[in-house]
Amino acid sequence: MNITLRQLAYFKALAEQRNFGRAADVVHVSQPALSVQIRELEKSLGAPLVERQARDVVLTPFGRRILAHAARVLEATQALSDAARWRGGLSGELRLGLIPTIAPYILPGALEALRSRDISLDVQVQEAKTDRLLAELRAGRLDAAVIALPSAEGGLVEIPLFEDRFLLAGTKARLAALGAGAEALRPVELGASQLLLLEEGHCLTDQALEVCGRGRGHAQINMGASSLSTLSRLVAAGFGLTLMPELAALQEQRAAPEMHLMRFSMPEPARHVGLVRRESSLDDGWCAPLAEILRDVGGGLVHLARRDIP
Repeated sequence: MNITLRQLAYFKALAEQRNFGRAADVVHVSQPALSVQIRELEKSLGAPLVERQARDVVLTPFGRRILAHAARVLEATQALSDAARWRGGLSGELRLGLIPTIAPYILPGALEALRSRDISLDVQVQEAKTDRLLAELRAGRLDAAVIALPSAEGGLVEIPLFEDRFLLAGTKARLAALGAGAEALRPVELGASQLLLLEEGHCLTDQALEVCGRGRGHAQINMGASSLSTLSRLVAAGFGLTLMPELAALQEQRAAPEMHLMRFSMPEPARHVGLVRRESSLDDGWCAPLAEILRDVGGGLVHLARRDIP
């Protein structure tokens, strides 16, 4: 019996995507190449693994049993690879993912600190939304990711880094229009104000909707911006209000001076930023130093925001 790790990886992708084309995209091969490897795997095992339907791929009972074995083999292989790469602690190559509402603000300081610690460290960075980062992490293409906690994913170790509070952002006139009681304002009391948010898929949008008590169908919700930079400029131009994380607040305010910031009354709404890695990934002294650097850089930016935006 000649079964390869590549075949097992292709089969796992096919089981997850339930479509040959999508699975081929995930593992970065052509659809015919993936199909050939699945047929070779079925030939080696002596039974069909999937039912090939017109618009779907369904695992056979035998395929479900083999999938469980394949997942364990691939997980153990990834752990073996991680152990070899991290045998010297935080050195060699680091593949780090960050969500877009964190990456531009924390990366400059974090990369500088990482390089000063080990000039030979090769840092590969991927910026993507949370769902994509978690998929890349599960697949072993990332070592760790910086996201908002909790991840709601099993099989991950979550390491809290810092609390990032939300500020209310708008022009001076829009903030003044909220009334004399603005210092006691809560997110659910924004009334008929136009709320500008990031496009669908950003966890920050979900968090903002939750703390403001609004649904996606609310008449005064506009989810069109793809970045906090775009959002800041729309707010500065007077198109509405938004919730701005402390982490980004000072940098975005410098770029868009007409955007003013105001704190909500206590308890201030916030997100909790953390580092996640696979539970199966060997932590041979690399994760704690990485978390410490990210905590210092991110916490430092948040501290400056709390000092300068009372």
